[in-house]
This record gives sequence, C-alpha cells and structure tokens, in this order.
Amino acid sequence: MKTSLIVCLLSLSLALTSLAQSPAAPQTSPAAGAPAAAGPAAVTSPGAPAAMSPGAPAQMGSIPPGQSPAAAAPATTAALSPAAESPPPAPEATPSGGILGSNWLIDKFHKGGPIMWPILIVSIVGLTVVIERIFWWSGRWFRRDPKRIEKVFTAIEHGDTTEASRLSRGSRDPVLRMMWNGLNHQHASLQGALQVAAGIEIKRAGRFLVVMDTLVTLAPLLGLLGTITGLIRSFSFLGNEELAVQAVTGGIAEALIATACGLGIAIFALIPFNFFTSRVANLEFELQTAATNLEVMLGAQTAAEEIKFAGQAPVSGKGSSI
Repeated sequence: MKTSLIVCLLSLSLALTSLAQSPAAPQTSPAAGAPAAAGPAAVTSPGAPAAMSPGAPAQMGSIPPGQSPAAAAPATTAALSPAAESPPPAPEATPSGGILGSNWLIDKFHKGGPIMWPILIVSIVGLTVVIERIFWWSGRWFRRDPKRIEKVFTAIEHGDTTEASRLSRGSRDPVLRMMWNGLNHQHASLQGALQVAAGIEIKRAGRFLVVMDTLVTLAPLLGLLGTITGLIRSFSFLGNEELAVQAVTGGIAEALIATACGLGIAIFALIPFNFFTSRVANLEFELQTAATNLEVMLGAQTAAEEIKFAGQAPVSGKGSSI
C-alpha cells in the first residue's frame, strides 16, 4: 500500500506540473494586406500605361498641359497603389486554450487568494486516499474465496478440524484468515482469537477513513474562510473611489472561487467516504457471521465428543443391597 501511495503522489505531482506550464506562444499569421499591396505595385510600372486599373483613365485625363505622360506615370502609380503606403494591419491574437487551458486554471487559482494553497493540499490528499482505497478494495474483491469457506465449514461439520485448518492456511481472504487463527488457538481461547483476528481485518479495511472524514469537514470550512477573507478584502477598498469597483469585484470573485473549490472537494470526498464506510460495515458483518458459525459448530462438535466419551466410560461403584 505504501508503494501505491507513492505512485499516486508522483502522478499527481506530474499532473500539477503539466498544468502549471504556460501554453506555447501562438504563431502570428502573415499580414492579409501584403499580397494585395504587392500585386498592383508589381503589375503597374512607369512605362506601361496599359496595365492600369479601371480608375486610371480618370487620373490620366487630369494631366496638366505641357507635361509628358511619362513624367506623370510615377504619380499615377502611387495613386493606383494606396495599400503600399498604408501600414499592414496588426496580427490578431490567437485565443488561448479556453476554459480547459492551463492558463485558465492558474488564473482562477491566483484569483482565489492565499486560501487556495491549503485547499490544493486538501484536494491532493483526498484524491490520493481515494485512489489508494479503490486499489485496496479492488484487490480484496479478487481475494474473496467463498467456495473455500464452504469447504472449511463442511470439514468442521464432519469433525475434521485438521483439514479445515489446512484449507484456511495461506489464504488472502480476511474471513479465512480469521477462521485459521481461531482454529489454531481453539484450545486456549477460541472467542478471543477470533475477536483479535477480526479486529485486525477491520482496522485494515477502515484505514484512512478518519482522514477522509476530516477532509469532508475541513474543505467547506476552508472555503468559508476564503469567503470571509475575500469579503474583508472587498470592503477594505470601499473608501477609495478610484479602486473601489475593481477591488470589490476582485474580492467577491476570490470569495466565490474559494467557496466553490471547498464545496467541490467536500462533495468529491463524501461519496467515496460513504461507500468505503458501507464496505467496512459489510466486512464486519461477514466476519461476525463466520465467527459465530465457527463457534457454534465447534461447540456442537465438542459437546458431541463429550457425550460420546461419557457414554463409553465404565460405570464404577457397587449396587445397593436391600
């Protein structure tokens, strides 16, 4: 289980590191007006009046007398290419990753205020515990062996406790481990051995449930603390008219973000906590049922052996003479 916890923590650290990385710089597209500006300037030349656009005759007709067309050609070319003189439009900024982008997460995290750091720690611990418990209960599901339990009870019913102990030895099922412990210590104290073994199994199944219970209670309280600090920050700027609107809106955003994160963590941890608690209760019921059946069957077998031994014992004493 320690290995699984370390793996979970490392994976969470890598995920947070990848989220914290800023996105790559967007590539700027070439100016849209560059080809259009280069086209008329390249086609129109001072010595080629035939390549002018339709607006050229009106400008050619306004040549003052006494000036040759060749001298007026450069002015006509400059008038025909206004896009060459105007600066190219600024490239539009490429939108970021949106609501799922890492910059959005980091921005909301910073807007939530300093209370977001303990909330982040609580979320990492809660997610690690949930993943560890999921792996443990999944392994316990594959370790169940109800057929072997039935064979053990059948062997005890036939009076073969040695075979029952052999069948329950080396099993990973919690019920079989408890039964093996009881069968090996039945001559000393059967009930005590069963209680100790059942307590160990229940403690293993309920591990980290106290941590989850604490997180379910702590996360909303941290969110409420973030709400209070955000409102305090908002009302502290009400006296300044220049920064009042911006500061108040920022403080309210901080309060709402912290509250939402705290409630989200509590909801996330509450559902697995109730599920794991119910699984522990079911395991406790299975252990109690198996222990009771084992005590009843061994007690009935011991009583039958005592009756059989009492019936075979010779009757001593002399009969009375009247």
